[in-house]
Amino acid sequence: KATQSKAWATVQIARHPECLQFLDYVSEIFTEFDALHGDRLYGDDGAMIGGLARFDGQPVMVVGQHRGRSTREKLQHNFGMCNPEGYRKSQRLLDMAERFNLPVFTFVDTMGAYPGVGAEERGQAEAIATSLAQLSSLKVPVIATVLGEGGSGGALGIGVADRVIMLSHSIYSVISPEGCASILWKTADKAAQASEALALTADKLKALGIVEYVVDEGEGAHLQPEKVMHDLKDVLKQALNELQPMDAQERCDARYQRLMKFGSSNLGIAS
Repeated sequence: KATQSKAWATVQIARHPECLQFLDYVSEIFTEFDALHGDRLYGDDGAMIGGLARFDGQPVMVVGQHRGRSTREKLQHNFGMCNPEGYRKSQRLLDMAERFNLPVFTFVDTMGAYPGVGAEERGQAEAIATSLAQLSSLKVPVIATVLGEGGSGGALGIGVADRVIMLSHSIYSVISPEGCASILWKTADKAAQASEALALTADKLKALGIVEYVVDEGEGAHLQPEKVMHDLKDVLKQALNELQPMDAQERCDARYQRLMKFGSSNLGIAS
């Protein structure tokens, strides 16, 4: 029961209303951030923000999900739940990054992709699938960081990377604890039990080899923002320094092998 409550406590911190968000990190870790808008097909998705920036003086591409704090901001950013045009915007920016040989930093913070009728009509599943394919074969270094909630395909749409970082109180799972509990036990009241079963915490995912780095937040990043941002920047630097010297094809091959080894020890998916 202690471990159950620990996983559920992590879920609560990941959803904390004062949690640091994508734009907070961008303003501290990067300089000269210039947001680029629109997918050139339908519109501009406020849930997905991306653009050019400098990281330690080096030009890079930064893409992330922003949830918003006030009611007005949450509505503007659709609570961080992307529509298809959000993923198509990120695809456009990542194509640009490849064209100009810019390393890519993505930041995951979403309950999941927006499940509305309009999103489905405009090709939500196709947009996410195309994003997965694009990230799998991108020739530049890709580093993903889970800031708060990493929910389902909505998170994976910008989560496929050479290196994945999680903050210690962030979560990353195929479904929300409430959704899992509703399916398994027909009640969301068992969400705490489901959160343990989902193995959604950073330490468990690192042990499974799903993520490479965990950045310690103490009791929560919002309580010591400067320290957490400084530590995250150090880890981002370390990851980039590991990836940049590699040949593009070598990096793509290593990314493929990284994905193929998931679950191999118990499912025999790959050697």
